[in-house]
Amino acid sequence: MSKAIKVENLSKAYQLGDFGTGTISRDLERFWARMRGKEDPFLKIGEVNDRATKGESDVVWSLNNINFEVEQGDAVGIIGRNGAGKSTLLKILSRVTSPTTGSVKLKGRIASLLEVGTGFHPELTGRENIYLNGTILGMRKAEIKRKFDEIVDFSGVERYIDTPVKRYSSGMYVRLAFAVAAHLESEILIVDEVLAVGDAEFQKKCLGKMSDVSKGEGRTVLFVSHNMDAVTRLCTHAILLKKGFLTDFGLTNKIVDSYLRSDFGTTAYRSWENGSPPGNDIVKLLMVQAMDSAGLVKEVFDVTEPVFITLKYQIIQAGHRLTPALNFLNANGVNLFDSHMTTNAIYNQRLDPGYYESRVCVPGNTFSEGTIIIGAGMVTHNPFSIHFQEADIIAFNMVDKTDNNPTRGEYRGGLPGLLRPFLQWTSDKTS
Repeated sequence: MSKAIKVENLSKAYQLGDFGTGTISRDLERFWARMRGKEDPFLKIGEVNDRATKGESDVVWSLNNINFEVEQGDAVGIIGRNGAGKSTLLKILSRVTSPTTGSVKLKGRIASLLEVGTGFHPELTGRENIYLNGTILGMRKAEIKRKFDEIVDFSGVERYIDTPVKRYSSGMYVRLAFAVAAHLESEILIVDEVLAVGDAEFQKKCLGKMSDVSKGEGRTVLFVSHNMDAVTRLCTHAILLKKGFLTDFGLTNKIVDSYLRSDFGTTAYRSWENGSPPGNDIVKLLMVQAMDSAGLVKEVFDVTEPVFITLKYQIIQAGHRLTPALNFLNANGVNLFDSHMTTNAIYNQRLDPGYYESRVCVPGNTFSEGTIIIGAGMVTHNPFSIHFQEADIIAFNMVDKTDNNPTRGEYRGGLPGLLRPFLQWTSDKTS
């Protein structure tokens, strides 16, 4: 099978702060090094891209010496924490930006969906943007016209197809952009996590289309997502990035398991009290932790015992009705359930500036065995606004280590399922 993508020694460095090095002599030194085919002397002092720590250098490596090959027709997931370099890699592959060093060889035309708005002209209508995108991909007008009705039908925006896209909602924008990227006849389809903007039904539709593109049409798909369940279902192989380095590449199940084990093995406590906390000028998240009933932070809980989740946050601007929220996922990235505060002495009040803690108890016999991953957010309603929404903050492991587990009774084997609630049963003899 031929190679659709070949990446060799790929690196991307970014200069922090102002452009240039500060002096004409240093800029000339860099220019002279390039003219002689030598390494840029100021890239030698570049640092790993770690957002959480303060560095000494003003040059950071968003990607560092990346090497991999993708076979034609493969669907490859690219996973890693925020800041790992996933979006930078896709931008280089899409030729939106150029690498600092190394090379990328691509076989065929590329259709990219990197972020909301990429590739569309806001003043043009949806119809005009479809033809514009097809032309950029090198397609003839007749080819685009043949696919036009299929694109519009898939996107579900037929009523607005002759309206300038600047008047579209973000969801409509993504629907049309994905439909264009997936249906126009490119050999490589590149999709970033923009699908998170769409509703659940459309996300499912998109994943089905990407699966058809890869397995049915033999096109190559690169897919960045934080949803491990979507990556596992769609992709045959996966790439794991960490702080700009490619740490693993192989079969999807193996890579996803490696990612979850390495990043979420012992992270039942996460604090930003001395760092750069998530949030905005209204509220900032300071700490999230998982504790047992005695108030001890733990990485391992028995399935029968309750888990207490605590969030500490700082309200900076007065006058907002803030609602903390949590989402709970399993090791495959499947969303088990969400929960947000609805009953409390301060719920729905306009709160004063200060430090606050919110706590919630997940009763015993809720989670099944395995790793539980927690994400946290803070929202206001009416009008709806998200102040922060952080995925994969903490994690802990659920184990079944008791002989008198009420959910199993006398059964001693493992129980399947994402949840294992203790439900009340009744039985009676009937005639």
